[in-house]
Amino acid sequence: MRAKRASDIKMDLNLLQGCVILYSSFDFGRKWQLVHERVTPNRFYWSVTGLDKELDLVHMEAHTPDGHCQYVTCRAQACSESSRTYPFSGYIETNSLVVQDEYVFVQDMHIVSTDQGQVFTAVQEWNQNDTYNLYISDTRGVYFTLALENVAGIEGMLIANRKVENQVKTYITYNKGRDWRLLQAPANDLAGNPIHCVLPFCSLHLQLQMSENPYLSGSISTKSSAPGVIVATGNIGSELSYNNVAMFISSDAGNNWRQIFEEEHNVWFLDKGGALVAVKQPTVPTRHLCFSAMPLFVDGVLVEAGAENQIMTFFGHFSHRSEWQLIKIDYKAIFTRRCTEGDYQTWHLHNQGEPCIMGQKQIYMKRRPGNYCMVGWDNSRILSAEPCICRAHDFEWEQ
Repeated sequence: MRAKRASDIKMDLNLLQGCVILYSSFDFGRKWQLVHERVTPNRFYWSVTGLDKELDLVHMEAHTPDGHCQYVTCRAQACSESSRTYPFSGYIETNSLVVQDEYVFVQDMHIVSTDQGQVFTAVQEWNQNDTYNLYISDTRGVYFTLALENVAGIEGMLIANRKVENQVKTYITYNKGRDWRLLQAPANDLAGNPIHCVLPFCSLHLQLQMSENPYLSGSISTKSSAPGVIVATGNIGSELSYNNVAMFISSDAGNNWRQIFEEEHNVWFLDKGGALVAVKQPTVPTRHLCFSAMPLFVDGVLVEAGAENQIMTFFGHFSHRSEWQLIKIDYKAIFTRRCTEGDYQTWHLHNQGEPCIMGQKQIYMKRRPGNYCMVGWDNSRILSAEPCICRAHDFEWEQ
């Protein structure tokens, strides 16, 4: 089962008591059908299950008439009361349902990753107000081990902000929490001027908050089909700051970074990660949409799913009093041709030159820099993976 936020499901926000009405469409929005009339906002997911990948299943945190919450599933095409299932017999906490990969969570925690058969999560303990503890599970997702204490505001695969002596600093790990290090700042700024930033006194710090708007990218963006690419909002200095922020990108999984913007942007991946689209924060109107006669405040973006996903739908408003405007853009025209074998090169995943990551030396295929061709396929697959010689810390011990 692969789960994601439902992109072809819409909400009616007019329902009272903080719920939304959920609808689904299978003809690009021409016709809509009711899924559920009382759903917690942003607590619904869509997954494709089964060997034929044709079983569309909706996971919802639904409200009962008396105000309780239940975990409910149903087929997206037919979700009447009689066809709904309730995997858990009892009630669950409000705003607790998370569905990711093969795992279903009904506790109030932040899920960092669920790859390689383990759950990496952040939990706020009873004595913590603005920090979290990071835990990693066994393969069943039942037993958890503490990986890092006092983590502040995490969002991202294996990157975390840790609060140390009232300073928040960004750390990265390549072995799921066994070792952590600070991020090396770029060597030059956007103008090409050298940056004098020496570890551990100065480093790159990233904002890792999750966007409350599901149609904005948040302060950090990655995509499994673009291995090693990370785009994030951050700053350079002794600690994390929300002043004088800029946008940074890494194309080698966080080893090296460079600045790409001086202002905060939302970033989306197109063409299976082969292209990036950046839009300024919605507080500033976007003036370079050539098909719009007036500047447009962009409230959100939908990237249409598909084999090539090169179509984006922008929705926004010309002013705070105007109606919503929907603009669909097909970016296929920016690619002159499809990529061929000669457009790719091998990329070795590494940690500051150390090629052994999680017990393997992994090699990926990536498009060569400067080759503006259409990828059109998922290049996240590992070209080769050679096992490393195991050491003591590579094993998981059971009692």
